[in-house]
This record gives sequence, C-alpha cells and structure tokens, in this order.
Amino acid sequence: MIKLAIIGFGNVGQGFAELLIKKRREIEKRVGKFKVVAIADSKSSISGDFKLEEAIEIKKKTGKLPEDRIAIEIVEGEDYDVLIESTITDIETGGAGLKYIKTALKRGCHVVTSNKGPLVVAFKELVNLANRKGVKLMYEATVGGVMPVIKLIRKYLAICEIERAMGILNGTCNYILSRMEEEKLPFNQILNEAKELGIAEANPSYDIEGIDAAAKLVILANTIYDCNFKFKDVERIGIDSITPEAFEIAIKRGYTIRLIAEASKRVLKVSPRLVPINHPLAVRGTMNALMLKTDTAGNIVVMGRGAGRKETATAMLSDLIEIYE
Repeated sequence: MIKLAIIGFGNVGQGFAELLIKKRREIEKRVGKFKVVAIADSKSSISGDFKLEEAIEIKKKTGKLPEDRIAIEIVEGEDYDVLIESTITDIETGGAGLKYIKTALKRGCHVVTSNKGPLVVAFKELVNLANRKGVKLMYEATVGGVMPVIKLIRKYLAICEIERAMGILNGTCNYILSRMEEEKLPFNQILNEAKELGIAEANPSYDIEGIDAAAKLVILANTIYDCNFKFKDVERIGIDSITPEAFEIAIKRGYTIRLIAEASKRVLKVSPRLVPINHPLAVRGTMNALMLKTDTAGNIVVMGRGAGRKETATAMLSDLIEIYE
C-alpha cells in the first residue's frame, strides 16, 4: 500500500485529490493500491480513516479541514511514502514548501511537487539530498503545465547534448500577446479583460514582468545542464511596453511577438522576441511551447496547455506513477 500525504489543499491540491478519485482504477492497475493518509494546509488537516470526497467537500464548505494539526506537523510526524506538495510559491525564500520538501526527503520519502519556489531557491541542494537518501524528487508540474518537459529531458533525451532551449512558458503573457496581434487592442485593455476571464491574476506583475517564466527557466536550465542557476542569473524584460503598433510593424515583415524564455549553458534570458509567423513557437492563446536544439536529434518541439488545475494535477499524477512503475 502506497501512503500519500497531500500538503497544500487549495486549487492544485484539491485538483490532484479529484484526479486520484477519478483515476483510482487506472492508477492501481499500474502501481498497486494507494491511500491518502493525511491532508493539510497551513492551518488545518485531516488524517486517519477518511474519504477523499469527504475531505474535498469539507474544505469547500468551510474553507478548512476538521483537525487543528498544521502542515509541518503532518510532514514531520505522519507515516507516509510520498509527499504531494502544492503550497504557495515563494521564489525569494522558497517559502514553507522548501522546509516541507527538505523534511520529507530527510525522512527518506519521495516528493512530488508543483511548487517552483523551493526548486528556484535550492535546486542543487534538494536534488543532492534526494540522491543521498535514495528517493525521488519529482517536479514535472513546475514547468510548462501538462507538457512532459522534465521527463523528456531527463529520460528520453538523456544521451543528447541540449545546446539550447527556447520556449513560451507563461500562458497569460501568450494570451495577451495573441490578442494584441489579432485585434490590435492596447495592452491594458486586454490585460483587464484577461483578469475578468481569470486568465490573469488581480495582481498580474508575476506574469507580465516575466517573473514566472524566469522561475521556470531556472528549473529547466538546472535540469538540462546540471547547474545551480539562480533567479538573479536570468536577464528579464516583461511585455508591458509592447504596443499594437509594434505588432503592425512585425506582421508586415512576417513576424509576430512572443515572450521567449531561452537557456544555454551560459545565458538565461526572458524577453519579448520577434518570431516568424509560421514558427513552432508562434503558438496562440494560453498555449505553452518548448523547442530543444540537440546535437543528435535535431530540434524537438513540445506544445501543450500551460498551468491549470487539471493540467497541473495530471503532471503530478504522472510523476507519482513514474516513481513506482
């Protein structure tokens, strides 16, 4: 019996629990029986003999779980095999998630996380700790939503030298730029509409200033090059200065404009770039895309929807299955 503890029971954590319910039969065919032994957020928890459906319903109705034990108590004291970590991202300090992940790894437990913060702040430290303890640190959900980027790099392209990675890693920015391209509307008008649709946050600076894309790029580059890049190593320019006039000029010359994240062994950069209209990276809407230039396999392109409840949960479930399959 595989014992899971879910830490962080907001949108992503609940989405993961819902996927466990929906796909239980398929999961157990591939990896065997499993049980969620505890769920916790920052102020409450549930543990022991409970149903996932029950936990989700209580959280939605009351905003909290029924027990007073907090997340760190579950992480330190509960008996589990895999920590499912989906707490709030803090790319400056790693946040509470960094402590949770370290604690679980030190206890000899596997970790599946959707949290970029700990990996941006302490990538090498966490990977080395997992290796020393002989457990898995899985983080597919931190980069590119449902695109299998990390598995592609670590598993299927393991013998290739990846000379460069270029991609669109933020769906909010791509949506705004696509709308500007198609409708020639001002940036602020489209941003406000994106907020109303829930595509952009109330405070969208994390997306439009390239912070989110830069954080993902750090994780991606460290995975590819086995380095210890930090957020400060990324050259970063956002999209808030892009105008409809810029698109008019670009389109006349056969180009569009996209926020491109680029990594090589020496350079990490996030900035608006001219992209040929028929280029694989000229994707529209909230789509993400990544192109990997390799020495033996040529250019490989992956596309898929960016981060969302179902997409993130799907990536996390694929990590769980890979640990045991």
